[in-house]
Amino acid sequence: MRLNMAQTFTKEELKQYDGQDGRKAYVAIDGTVYDLTDVPAWQGGKHHGQMAGNDLSEVIKKAPHQKSVLAKLPVVGTLTD
Repeated sequence: MRLNMAQTFTKEELKQYDGQDGRKAYVAIDGTVYDLTDVPAWQGGKHHGQMAGNDLSEVIKKAPHQKSVLAKLPVVGTLTD
């Protein structure tokens, strides 16, 4: 896992990383921002009705895989309030 905690994102800034039109696809989980850009299941910034560019902390708790997939994802920063 690549770790670059120097970058911080507000929720508004995170929305810019929606995976649409060639933009990177980022999501926040429990304050950590992950890059989903190269995850095939997230192509176009969408996955099972969820959209990149959002805080999915509550959503991932209900997913079959829960947080087990996070260890494979690059960390790009933190989400601020």
